[in-house]
Amino acid sequence: MLIYAHRGASADFPEHTLAAYEGALAQGADGFECDVRITKDEIPVLWHNSSMLERAGNRGLIAEMTFEEVSRAYPQVLTLDVILDFAIKNKKGVLLETKHPVISGNRVEELIVKMLEGKKVLQHIPVTVMSFSWSAIEKLKRLNPELSSTLLLYKFTPWFQVRYSSASSIGPEIDEIRSEPMKVQRIKDSGRSVNVWTVDDDADIKLCERLGVDILITNKPAHAREVLRYP
Repeated sequence: MLIYAHRGASADFPEHTLAAYEGALAQGADGFECDVRITKDEIPVLWHNSSMLERAGNRGLIAEMTFEEVSRAYPQVLTLDVILDFAIKNKKGVLLETKHPVISGNRVEELIVKMLEGKKVLQHIPVTVMSFSWSAIEKLKRLNPELSSTLLLYKFTPWFQVRYSSASSIGPEIDEIRSEPMKVQRIKDSGRSVNVWTVDDDADIKLCERLGVDILITNKPAHAREVLRYP
């Protein structure tokens, strides 16, 4: 089971910062998970919420601000370009989650695919694009049929969306797996791999291992490795 750092080693460092990803590297993570939004001038940045309020104390919306404005409000902001170079340098896989709904529609997927192709990223490291949006996953399939994708599941996502998704993997939340462990095998029986988020507790980490989860996404990579007794 691979261990990916959720927004970096975000239990110990500010999420989505270079410090968080350097920390994840030091803690032995196999890869990095990142949320991607685009600024008004179409720069893909790592950011979870639509607004800057929680992390930067600024009420501005990422989609309505230029990259210069975002970086002035939060100098630690990382661009997708920077984290991809960091991942390539350190030979780490990347999970990129696109956030929806957004006013720019599927433009974020278009920009991600363009950057991945332009930098020839897939020749160096594994990359998977994830989304809760079924239509975003299908857009990715049209943009680049070779690109790996993960359909993330809400608690009440209907199974027919999983069944008819082109995603190569499915991403349920740990609460869902805890309450319905057989879902992991059901997903595998559909021909997909399983990426579970966000797993920090000892019992949940061990459960994911027993069930054969492929990628465990955690805020605490070092702790997960310790629980699993990985070298």
